[in-house]
Amino acid sequence: MKIKKMNIIVFGATGTVGTEIVKQALEKGYDVTAFLRNPEKMTSLNHPNLRVYTGDVTNAEEVKNAVKNHDAVFCALGDGRIGKIRALGTLNIVHAMNSVSVRKLICLSTLGIGDSYGNLNFIWKHIMFGMLLKKAFNDHKLQEEYIRNSDLDYTIVRPSALTDGAITRGYAIGFDEKYKKLNLKISRADVADFMLRQLHRDDYLKKAVSISN
Repeated sequence: MKIKKMNIIVFGATGTVGTEIVKQALEKGYDVTAFLRNPEKMTSLNHPNLRVYTGDVTNAEEVKNAVKNHDAVFCALGDGRIGKIRALGTLNIVHAMNSVSVRKLICLSTLGIGDSYGNLNFIWKHIMFGMLLKKAFNDHKLQEEYIRNSDLDYTIVRPSALTDGAITRGYAIGFDEKYKKLNLKISRADVADFMLRQLHRDDYLKKAVSISN
């Protein structure tokens, strides 16, 4: 099947998953805009289909100008230490997409949000998200709330703990909160691959989907 060439923008393009999204999208022949506060972080990747847009995701006007004329938006923002820019940036993205009539949003969240909390083990529930990553966890919760309250054609992707490694596509997808046969790990390459495949699928349209090994 021939895949339609698309023009996408990636927020969080220098994060561990965002970098994989950019790299894999370019390999697939997409036109890619990487939205960056610091363009120097993208100098290692040189490609004729890559455009770098310098801006701050907390600046609504800059986000709006960046989103214009794209077919889809990928949000892979990270802000675990501060615990607020992820949600704020996502809200600006949602408003920008509405104002310039871009419909497709594919957003990186985390396993443990919403009903997927039941998939976590004791360590992730009470130590990681309960204490060490509590701000990041709450940031993701608010991020998802903003997306769910929108009328965009969104897909929220909830991966477990991220690891290095190649694309395998050998992970569980769309399991319910009672499913326990998980090692709670998945490669960043697999997550990016899954997110990119949602460009041409409607299986998880206006839904949150959990993925993990």
